[in-house]
Parts: sequence; structure tokens; C-alpha cells
Amino acid sequence: MPRSLNGFLSLDDFEKAACRKLPRPLFGYVEGATENNLSLRDNRQVFEEILFRPRVLVDVSAREQSVELFGTRHAAPFGIAPMGICSLTGYRGDLALACAAQKAGIPMVLSSSALIRMEEVVEQAPGTWFQLYVPRHEAAVDALVDRVARAGIEVLVVTVDSAVVPNRENNVRNRFKTPLEPNLRLAWDGITHPRWSLGTFLRTIVRHGIPHFENNTAERGTSLIAKNVERDFSGREYLDWNAMRRMRQRWKGVLVLKGILHPDDARRAGEIGIDGLIVSNHGGRQLDGSLSPMRALPAIVEAAGKQTVMIDSGFRRGTDIIKALALGARFVFVGRPFNYAAAIAGEAGVAHAIKVLSEEIRADMGLLGINRLAELTTDHLHR
Repeated sequence: MPRSLNGFLSLDDFEKAACRKLPRPLFGYVEGATENNLSLRDNRQVFEEILFRPRVLVDVSAREQSVELFGTRHAAPFGIAPMGICSLTGYRGDLALACAAQKAGIPMVLSSSALIRMEEVVEQAPGTWFQLYVPRHEAAVDALVDRVARAGIEVLVVTVDSAVVPNRENNVRNRFKTPLEPNLRLAWDGITHPRWSLGTFLRTIVRHGIPHFENNTAERGTSLIAKNVERDFSGREYLDWNAMRRMRQRWKGVLVLKGILHPDDARRAGEIGIDGLIVSNHGGRQLDGSLSPMRALPAIVEAAGKQTVMIDSGFRRGTDIIKALALGARFVFVGRPFNYAAAIAGEAGVAHAIKVLSEEIRADMGLLGINRLAELTTDHLHR
């Protein structure tokens, strides 16, 4: 571990450092949510409402936190959530996240808005999952799904809570947009943040050319830097359960739906053969006022049947993860803090963040009086 990371003792420390390093538009895009940030705040508030009831005088010398998902055993009960344009906040950020996760024995979900081709990521980090926004036309869907299969990806995560573009006022206030539009403001952001502009932005262009959105479709997408060009967000408003049935027929691997908050949707997903669910409000970035996934979790677990229930949004501590597992989640995905870690110190930063979170969980298990995560129940919790 680089000595410069010695002072990073929690995931929150990475956020503070990223705020200093990244230009305001970029940090605001990652950190912000929608409208009044009601969901963003509740994603954290809910953890303060759930307390522990630990057991004592238990031999906890054999603590072990591995978890099996879809036939693969992972070293810890958490993974890295899909996040777009990570290679803009950190140099080759998508690869840094995927490689650190693969070496640590946990899954990383590559975003369809990544700036590095899925084939290159999977080649360097086998076992990486892929997150997909469903294109509008069936032919485009088929071509993209087939490309994912050819890349050797085994778990496909379909995000289903993004029917329309939300009202992200923070992006306007922070002057963030994609593709980036060349102008004096963009140049000034680079000048005033030299560590980012030299170490990430210019380094990427010199070594790899201007980045593109590589995975939105079966073909190469829009350039990251363009004048008067808009990314294509169309088509998601037509996404329905019939499209999911068709997806289930086309995709032969593990199929997961991300963005479930209602138990009826969990039941319906089970009826069409979905393998797993990620209870999520998109980190508070879609419908403001959506309840925290932790509040929705118990009802989803009850309705999910044989489906594997996972969760994301708002997780920052080992205690947060343990609370979700005690409520019935099988696995937890963490997003923003790993983005910040990659921005600060690349793969080494992500590896350190993974280590910090794993060590927190190990200590928490001992203090709770358990050796296996399967021992967790709601008896360990108090509201």
C-alpha cells in the first residue's frame, strides 16, 4: 500500500480527498443526486435508526465473511456497484475498480456508461459483471446482449429504475454535462485542478486517445468530448415486463434486475425467471423521495422467493452492511466511495478501500458475537 494512503481510515476519507482533487463539475456529478436530495439523505439516515443487540461470551476466533453468489464464492459480502464515467474521475478508473475487485475476490459491476470496452475489462479482470440500460429497438438489444455474452460475462444486471431522465439540478448548478463541451470553463477547471487534468484527463488522451462511451450499444458510442452532441437516453420509457421476458429468453447467464423497491415487482420478476434482485433507489439519483432500500428490504426479501436479494445505495461502513445482511439481504454493493478511491490512488486506492471495509466487517462480527454471516438475524437488531 502506498504510504500516502496511511491516513485513509474510512471510506468517508476518500470523499474528502476527492472533493479537493476533482473539478467541481465532476465531484458534483458523483456526489449529488436529484432535486431536494430527500432520498440521498434518507439512504444514510436509516442506518442511524437501526441499532445492534450483540451477544457476549461467544468464541469468535473462527470469524469468516465469505459469501456465495450464483455458484461463485466471494471473499466478502460486498462488491462494487456500477458507476458511469469512472475513467473520467480517475485514470483508467473502470479498470482500476475491476482489477482491484478481482484481486480481492469480490465482484465489480461494469457500467454500460464506462469509457473502457467491456472486452478489455473482462480480459484483465475475469468475473466482472455488466450493467445494461436496455436500448429502444429490439435489434439493438439483441446485438448488445450477444456482445456481452461473447465477452465472457456471466452475470448481466439490467437497471430498471431509469425510465426517464431525472431532474438532476445539481448537474446544471455544477455545470456538468456529457459529452463534455470544449469551452473556456472546461479549460479553467483543468488549470485550477492540475493533479486531475495532468494525471487523469491529459494522461488518458495522450496514451489512449479521446475516450468514448464504449458499451452503451454493440458499437462504439459517442465521444466524451464533443461540440453540440447529446448522448442518447431515448427508449427507456418503453421498457416493460414484456421486454424483460424477451431479455430472459435471450440471455442464458445469470440475470439480475437493479432498482427494485416494491414487493409486487419482486414477485413478478420471480415469475419470469429472474435470478437476482438489487434493491436500490439508484443512490438517490432518480425519483427524489423514493424510500431507502433498507426500508424496502424486508418486504422484498419476503416476496422474492428463490431469487437472490442484494442491495445498494448509501452504504459506507461495515456496520451498514451487517445491518442489511441481518434484514435478509444476501449481498451489498457500494458505489461512490470506490469511485473516489480510484480517483485518488487508482487500483491501489480501491484495494485499500476494500481492505478497510473488510476489516471493519471482521471486527464488527467479533463484537456482535458471530463467526459466520449466516448467523445474522433480526434478533441482532433493534429499531
